[in-house]
Amino acid sequence: MSNNGGPEQGLYGAEGGRVLTEAALRAITASTARARGDDFLRLMVRDLARALDVHYVIAGRVSALADGAEGIRTLAVWGGDDYLPNMEYSLRNTPCQDVTDQSMCFHASGIQADYPHDTLLVDMGADSYIGMPMIDTEGFTLGILSAIDTRPMSEDKRLLALSLLSIFATRCAAELQHQEREQLLEQKVRQRTDALLAAQAILVEQEKMAALGALVAGVAHEVNTPIGVAVTASSSLSSYADELVRCVTSERVTRSALVATAERLRDAAQLIERNLARAADLIGNFKQLAVDQGSDHVVEFDVREHALGLVSAHGPALRKVGIEAEVMVPAGLCLRLDAGRWSQVLSNLLMNSVKHGYPDGGPGKIELHGDMVLEHGVRWLLLEFADNGAGLTREVRERLFEPFFTTKRGQGGSGLGMHIVYTIMHQMGGHVAVATEGPGCRIKLRLPVRDQEHVTRQAL
Repeated sequence: MSNNGGPEQGLYGAEGGRVLTEAALRAITASTARARGDDFLRLMVRDLARALDVHYVIAGRVSALADGAEGIRTLAVWGGDDYLPNMEYSLRNTPCQDVTDQSMCFHASGIQADYPHDTLLVDMGADSYIGMPMIDTEGFTLGILSAIDTRPMSEDKRLLALSLLSIFATRCAAELQHQEREQLLEQKVRQRTDALLAAQAILVEQEKMAALGALVAGVAHEVNTPIGVAVTASSSLSSYADELVRCVTSERVTRSALVATAERLRDAAQLIERNLARAADLIGNFKQLAVDQGSDHVVEFDVREHALGLVSAHGPALRKVGIEAEVMVPAGLCLRLDAGRWSQVLSNLLMNSVKHGYPDGGPGKIELHGDMVLEHGVRWLLLEFADNGAGLTREVRERLFEPFFTTKRGQGGSGLGMHIVYTIMHQMGGHVAVATEGPGCRIKLRLPVRDQEHVTRQAL
């Protein structure tokens, strides 16, 4: 520690110095009591400069400079009558270098002569200097707090500065540690949030694929029935054709035998046609639903026909538990919407009823009511999805759309189905809510539709 001060003779005496210190401490403490972070540092350097009657007060943090050398990055600088811009400077050949070694450094006058290579002191016109290290609770130097004046510093001012700087250097160290902990906490929160969002995105995709996989299995099972009938009928058709050939090529042919064989051929052909058409419808509905859920584009479709096709595609899963689904949407209501996301909403609602509405199986009924209304110049598609199943408890209603909330934990429930419904509806600018009254489960959907997205069959 350097000390170029004169003999210790106070202008106010020991008692006067104590009173002055206490008054200054109370004033600065009152000014900075509610401040935190950068606001605290700025108020502190200003009030310290005024209390000590010095030109400069600097609060700086030890940091590594661009060239790798150790330096100071200022956090707040008061310069005479206003704040100065923050700056960085090297510790080499400066009085701050002594302070970072955890020594109080005092120069009553002639500071430029003591540190001739410190150009910053020259620029400031400095003559006296007193600095105090900011030491954290683990004993490391975080930064410095220094008071610099363009005039010599008296012994009375040195004692006042020593008292105030030591108090507020400790306060600054605590503030810097608090900032470090907050930054570390924010970084951890960001990392964990990013990890959670990534995991949630993966789970959402898995949920979508699982739902599509279940749909594939159900449709495949459903398609097997008409195809099996068609295969059996085609075998009969072949035998009937052979019989017809025998009749025609035999020496004696009766009209009644030919008619009977022709009728059997016709019945077999019609049976094949009906069952292949049924299989084609099932495959078409499934294909449309699968393509919709894997795409992300706006198309025009009939709301009723689209819902009927989706219910048909889910027919195997619905019939398995004895559930009947009825679509009560006006015919000819056509919209231009993102069909993929809309299919996903209805599909998730259907499967939510299948999985949760009827834990002991059916019989049960699902109804989908819908219509278009005009409210305050905005067209809305209003849909109500209702089942007569077990219904929802108050807790389930309140948490229904939360991610990962499920009443089937450990039984294959991911808790993402209704959260996906909520997310998609809000992405499309709509709303989804649970009705609090009535039996079973009732979900109300509201979707705004711009005029250019709304057409009817009659207008085409």
